[in-house]
Amino acid sequence: MSLTLMVEVFVTLFVIMDPVGTVPVFLSLTAGRTHDTIKRAAWQAVLVSFVVIVVFAVFGRGILDYLGITLPAMQASGGLLLLLVALELLTGDDDEQSLAQGKAKNVALVPLGTPLLAGPGAIVATMLFVHDIDGVGDGLAVALGIVLVHLALWLSMRFSLPLQRLLKESGIMLVTRIAGLLLAAIAVQMVADAVRAFIAAG
Repeated sequence: MSLTLMVEVFVTLFVIMDPVGTVPVFLSLTAGRTHDTIKRAAWQAVLVSFVVIVVFAVFGRGILDYLGITLPAMQASGGLLLLLVALELLTGDDDEQSLAQGKAKNVALVPLGTPLLAGPGAIVATMLFVHDIDGVGDGLAVALGIVLVHLALWLSMRFSLPLQRLLKESGIMLVTRIAGLLLAAIAVQMVADAVRAFIAAG
């Protein structure tokens, strides 16, 4: 097994999926939920992300080719979806009705699991690593790199709970607004990159 390739996969996906940067968004989207619900959301989001990454690693190129979807189109759609989430964080109401609706939604699946964690960037990077695999050793290195980065994601969200207790409700609200602003910037950047890719391809 290639240790260098494993480290390269881990570092690349770590930077793209950003476990540390995910924490404020995770805290914002799970605010008001019980301790057990937050813990469950952490592993569910990581599981969803892992499944999506693995599926696209194995079948991604075939799926996109069959559906006639280009990588820039996928990137743009992910950016638009994240932008909708960002707008909810920035302008969301704090009344009891909206809080109840928020508790009813499983944010671990969307937007946490995908497209925030398993977004276009992570999917494309994984597909490129898989495309360059040469032998069983390389395959094991890529697989281990993917597993390790998801372990880092789970740890970052699982142990964000002490931070939530420290910040309390008013602090979480501040983090929510900041996270919404950052998420909006990430979404716009994804769409801008997709537009540039469309223009370059044309």
